[in-house]
Amino acid sequence: MSDLQIRSAALSDIDAVLAFWREAAEGTSISDDRDGVARLIDRDPDALILAERDGRLVGSVIAGFDGWRCHLYRLAVHPEQRRRGIGSALLTAAEERFAALGGRRGDAMVLERNETGQHAWRAAGYVREDHWRRWVKHLTT
Repeated sequence: MSDLQIRSAALSDIDAVLAFWREAAEGTSISDDRDGVARLIDRDPDALILAERDGRLVGSVIAGFDGWRCHLYRLAVHPEQRRRGIGSALLTAAEERFAALGGRRGDAMVLERNETGQHAWRAAGYVREDHWRRWVKHLTT
């Protein structure tokens, strides 16, 4: 894992991120376009966290904090790079970000049909709350 770099995205990363999500992420969102990602980076420059290996984008997560709750979106790892700790490294970075901001609970919305994603969240210690249909983890007690 020493060759894995975790960093915040920059505006210059937008095209690579969009291409990566088309290849590695489950489904798309209405905000999966240049303007949407640019707004995210402009509003919160540290929210979009990227993982790179050998200069190649291999993972992403959006760690948004609204001052009240911590929200996780777009956890994605390149299919050829899965099960190598990249998702865990991204979630650790996101949780460290949340802790530094004073966040106490992280939640993630995961597509019902995304079995790989369901497994990844469970393995990371998140618990499914069926009444909300989301995965949550209390970051502090």
